[in-house]
Amino acid sequence: TGPMSLECLGNLLRITLSAEYFEDKYLSLFVVDQSGTAWELDEAMAAQCGYTVTYTTWRGIELHASALSCHSHLEKDVFTITIQIRASHTPDMSNATTHLKSASCGYGLWSPRELICESNYMEVSVKREVPQTIKDFVQDEPEDWTLAFPEAKAEEASIWQIVFHQPEEKRALLVSNAWSAGYGLNTTDSRVLLRVPYTAAQVQLVEDQGITFSVLRSSTFYKYQWVILMVDTTVACPVDGVDYTNKTITWTVPKYIPPLYAGVTIFKDVLVEAGVDLHKLSAKEMASRKYVLLNELKAITMKIPIGAEGGYYKTSVSNGQLGIKYTINLFLEHQWEDSKWRLTKHTIIKEIETPFEQTEVAITNNLNLSARLMNVTVGTFLPDVELVNLTIEGVAVTVLKAVQHGYLIHTTRYANRSKAYVMQVPLDAPSVKKEYMREDMRAYTLNVTLTFITYPSSETFVVPVIALSAVKDAVLPSARGFCDGRNLHLIITRGNVGQNWLPFISDWHLTQEAAQKYKYILRDNGTHMAISVPFLSPHVSYEGFHNSAIKASFHLTLKDGITLAQRRDFSVSCIFSPTELIQCLPNGTVIITAIKLVGGEDLDTALLVLRDRQCKPSLVTEKTATFKFNVNTCGTSKKSNSTTMTYENEVLYFRPDNDTPIYQLKFFCSYAVKQTADVQYESKKNPLPSIKPGFGCLTLSMKLFKEKSYSEPYQESEYPVVKYLREALYFEVELLQPKDARLDLNLDDCWATSSQSQNSLPQWHILNHGCENNKDYYRTVFHKVNYSLRVKFPQHLKRFEVRMFTFVQGTSLLQE
Repeated sequence: TGPMSLECLGNLLRITLSAEYFEDKYLSLFVVDQSGTAWELDEAMAAQCGYTVTYTTWRGIELHASALSCHSHLEKDVFTITIQIRASHTPDMSNATTHLKSASCGYGLWSPRELICESNYMEVSVKREVPQTIKDFVQDEPEDWTLAFPEAKAEEASIWQIVFHQPEEKRALLVSNAWSAGYGLNTTDSRVLLRVPYTAAQVQLVEDQGITFSVLRSSTFYKYQWVILMVDTTVACPVDGVDYTNKTITWTVPKYIPPLYAGVTIFKDVLVEAGVDLHKLSAKEMASRKYVLLNELKAITMKIPIGAEGGYYKTSVSNGQLGIKYTINLFLEHQWEDSKWRLTKHTIIKEIETPFEQTEVAITNNLNLSARLMNVTVGTFLPDVELVNLTIEGVAVTVLKAVQHGYLIHTTRYANRSKAYVMQVPLDAPSVKKEYMREDMRAYTLNVTLTFITYPSSETFVVPVIALSAVKDAVLPSARGFCDGRNLHLIITRGNVGQNWLPFISDWHLTQEAAQKYKYILRDNGTHMAISVPFLSPHVSYEGFHNSAIKASFHLTLKDGITLAQRRDFSVSCIFSPTELIQCLPNGTVIITAIKLVGGEDLDTALLVLRDRQCKPSLVTEKTATFKFNVNTCGTSKKSNSTTMTYENEVLYFRPDNDTPIYQLKFFCSYAVKQTADVQYESKKNPLPSIKPGFGCLTLSMKLFKEKSYSEPYQESEYPVVKYLREALYFEVELLQPKDARLDLNLDDCWATSSQSQNSLPQWHILNHGCENNKDYYRTVFHKVNYSLRVKFPQHLKRFEVRMFTFVQGTSLLQE
């Protein structure tokens, strides 16, 4: 528990930092020497001084420290190491908290030679041979030492120099130079140590039995009193030897590594042990995990099934593609006896990572129709993956800010520590595309791109999410038509699928500009569209011409605004009296308009004539011809009786070389010869109804309720109430006093502001003169109030529902 846990594992100390404790913090690692000085641990110091820092897939950090690290305090068979961790929420490490931890580990009997192969360094420590001192020896000439070995005399450390054996030469370095080159050198009362980074210049790559080793051949000279002694500090570590076949990891380590056996004549295996994460496993434990450890004549082989217990999967990204790798931290300890060293212990720590294996991301969409929510589950992912942002309609937003777009995101975690992300998106969110499919079906399409990051590698990848839901909620546009004697009117209610459907008359797009050209009236408020067309218009068709009536029809088509596919057809037809076509003026002038009927499309209206074929139309359109003449001209006949004079003529159409008309419109005008009318008129003023103003005290309350049932209001302790965009708010306004059944409560104006001040700006009217705001896309909805135990006077209450919204300026939220 706590920020760090410690574990002694032979000649290594393992320190594990808590991933939960240090999550979202920047860390600096320090080691503290015996004087109390803290040294910051970087890659170079770690390899030189015997430390290895590794990151696990769960965001944990592990630190391995060698018993003979630079800052270890050795006393008898115990080594003590002190670690300091500094953690901060900012990269500059300001206001960092410091955690200090010391650990002492006992170490058993040292072997004459011990080799460690860590991931970032090689280490060899050998028993320091101390020659027998000659009793009563007196050095006659002390200056002989200085003359013979001036460099050795000058060195303060007991190690004098190290000689590297390379194929082309031998190179000697003094301790200070070797240290500057990145080598770690140290002596204790009983040991001489050399630590070598794999990147050191004198390291050679040597192949044996098809396996490549990093090898450093060296001899270390150290002084003891008046003697300079030499030890073989050669070290070798395998750098490959791993194979992946049939879902199995095979790790092979040769037993006989030539540089480690120089001068050896007799060899005998003593012990071969293996394990995971520095823990040795028994044969029974290995069998339960299906591990295989083979100690053969020339090599030691471990076989691990990919995915076996002890390892873990981690997320990997290759060329933007998501995948996984299986990682396991194996270690092998091989002890042998030989004629030169007696006993050697060789410990190899090997992190094995399998090749990249591409994976697919599962995406499921579960529609909650009652709540009108798309529940989209993305994943599963390993614990080292985190969602960082969403790209909605081309704009990248963080997970926290996605709620402003109507997206609610939560994480589902499973027993095996994997997780999935669930997005709840309202069907009515602006970013959800809505398309009419057929009949009463609409298609809702969610198109969003998720960006993820992996820890600790900080690789990113994206997952495009396209979720489609088909819902039976389509309300198709409907229409009603009527006529007023001079015009045809068509009013279209758009429903919820026709927002991008455009009005067409045949192939002619009806816009405001086009309507004005023909003196049509076009009004569109987003929910309703109204078109008014005069009876005599180019786009009105006429049929059923009889002596008593004309049928005029106007046709309108709604087409898809993108594909121009025909979606809905509407028409209005009205019966007009033929008197609409003729005007009989008191001065004897007649104005008659002849119209082209359905079926006579080839008729040329300019060739229409009256009985006197010299009388031609004064105004011609594609469908009409208008004549203006006096009743005493153009072949007009007349007849009379005692009260009226009637004038009659005809509009005719003849085909060339044919005197029989194919179009004939008879019309007449009747004038009264003499007419007298008596009219009685009386005017009486009735008083207008009035309401006398009154004065008194009214007590009102306004409450916010949790549900449409208006059964449970929010209490004071629950404010402020958190709501998401387009969630419903249920308000109730009540007249508390006086309790007079003759009174009715009516709401005039209701508005919202961005602050608690009712007079602040901006303002948005929810109710305007007692009605919903027609500029609102989501209109205020009034709810009927019925009598109940709580409601004695329903006329004293008003209930209405408002959709949650926010004030914006451009694309920015306005907040006080």
